[in-house]
Amino acid sequence: MRILDRLVARTFLKLFGVFLLAAPWLFILGDVTEHLDDYIDRGLTTTEVLRAYIYEMPLFIQWSFPIAALVAGVFTVHSMTTHREIVAAKAGGISFHRIIRPLLVLGLLLTGVALAMMDVVPRSYRIAGQILRNEDPRRTWRSDFVYESDSGITWQVGRLTAADGRMKDLVLERPATDGKPALHVTADVAVWDSVAGWTFQRGYYRYLRPDTTVAAYKFDRLAIRGIPERPDEFLDSPPESEEMTYGELAHLAEIVERTGGNAHKLLVGKEQKLAIPVATLVVLLFGSPLATSSKRGGAAYGIGISLGTTILYLLLFKISGALGQAGTLAPFWAAWAPNALFLATGLVLLRKVRT
Repeated sequence: MRILDRLVARTFLKLFGVFLLAAPWLFILGDVTEHLDDYIDRGLTTTEVLRAYIYEMPLFIQWSFPIAALVAGVFTVHSMTTHREIVAAKAGGISFHRIIRPLLVLGLLLTGVALAMMDVVPRSYRIAGQILRNEDPRRTWRSDFVYESDSGITWQVGRLTAADGRMKDLVLERPATDGKPALHVTADVAVWDSVAGWTFQRGYYRYLRPDTTVAAYKFDRLAIRGIPERPDEFLDSPPESEEMTYGELAHLAEIVERTGGNAHKLLVGKEQKLAIPVATLVVLLFGSPLATSSKRGGAAYGIGISLGTTILYLLLFKISGALGQAGTLAPFWAAWAPNALFLATGLVLLRKVRT
């Protein structure tokens, strides 16, 4: 069995490596075709586009894990079937389930690797986005923007220079919550200090009392506790879901929900962060029993199974994701429905395989 396990594992890993190197280029080709006009309109050079795709490569590799695992698993099992190796193993008292056990173990390990990439992918993709949007990652200023903090305070800022920690022409608003009065502050200048926090200069401080009367004070200097935001946090423009980690998506979705916004897209994206890596094992369970057919066709048969399964999975993934973003499906099921369907079908197929 050790010899057979090594044979199955070695064949699978060779094929997996080949397809893992090849699949990301298909994503790049599709992405270039879709966004080429945008790159030309922004005046991006070929060097900038190539550099951006180098930073996007971890994302494309992560997306390629399920596809590469499916293709490698199908070709491994189908090759052993056509060469009668599975028949020989069964004649020796080894069941099909035992034969593919190395594939399942490797699928589980590869799923863990894909999950481990969850924190790497958003950071590299964020750099790629800055390049493709012509953003300067060293930029230390921002003007005329609105920012909502975790504590529920809304900032309206005329200009921020993060290098010296200063804001100009700003308005702070906080609605009444949990017994705290509503707050409204206007100031000409705000200065950040790492010890004292934000100090506001030359403005008005207003708050709504419990008896609905308004108290207003003019100030030259004012320090408000409980505002932890640093100057550099205000520089971030709203990122795409691919540019955020699982925790960042969950955090942003919580803020959006708390303020009455629609967080369906963020919640679906958060669940898909886990669903896509786990699909590596799921599609392997689905594809392996399909490849046991002894019909002629060789590589064409394996390609047909792999391509059909990939197209079907992507179609279900897109449809369920769109339903989740529209609020028709719960975010969890919108992301996990394709995996659940393929897993259930794969288990049925494994049960029906002659062992």
